[in-house]
Amino acid sequence: MPDFVYTTVPGKLKSLLDKIRVVGVPSKATATWLQSISFTSSNDKSLLGVLKQIGFCDQSGQPTDLWRRYRGAENGRVMAEGIRAGFAELFEVYPDAWQRSDSELFSFFNTRSNAGKQSIDKTVSTFKALIALADFSGTESVASGSSTIHHPNSGNHSNPGSPSNSENYSNQHQSPIPMNINSPMPALHIDIQIHIASDASLDQIDQIFASMSKHLYKSSNDN
Repeated sequence: MPDFVYTTVPGKLKSLLDKIRVVGVPSKATATWLQSISFTSSNDKSLLGVLKQIGFCDQSGQPTDLWRRYRGAENGRVMAEGIRAGFAELFEVYPDAWQRSDSELFSFFNTRSNAGKQSIDKTVSTFKALIALADFSGTESVASGSSTIHHPNSGNHSNPGSPSNSENYSNQHQSPIPMNINSPMPALHIDIQIHIASDASLDQIDQIFASMSKHLYKSSNDN
């Protein structure tokens, strides 16, 4: 289980970070460089590990872009960015880690480290010293906020009971069914069955056919 980086002199972090903003950017942050800016104690070397932890320099000690940005006007926000990255696991558990109590921070580091109580206390003190220099305002996760997705047709509102836009589109873009006006009318074929009694006389049969002829031809002439 890896131990978290801390400094044995957390009270000197502010002085070191203030110096970083005013002195030149070194080619590498080393113990010699610390001595050149008046951090001469043997314990001061532990400050270098913290600079690496928050991404101000790489593992070789070479200053990063974060170091250079910290020298500008947005130093507080840059520090917050470095802390979030350097203590990512802590911020996964406590998104508002900078507002947590010492006991909560101690419990977190203690359950994720093999170090003893004294080292855990120094880890908490290191973290508290760093967040005192950070500006976390406006850096909260955007997941807690609401986002509005603008739909291209969001300005079109249908009245209640009126057809929907998709229905209007369908109605406006329906192609009429083509009709061939020259098509011939369908032929009509009628079969007529006549039942004549076997004892009907010839006169009765003639009257039946005469009546049929009269009505059928009359209907044909009317059309």
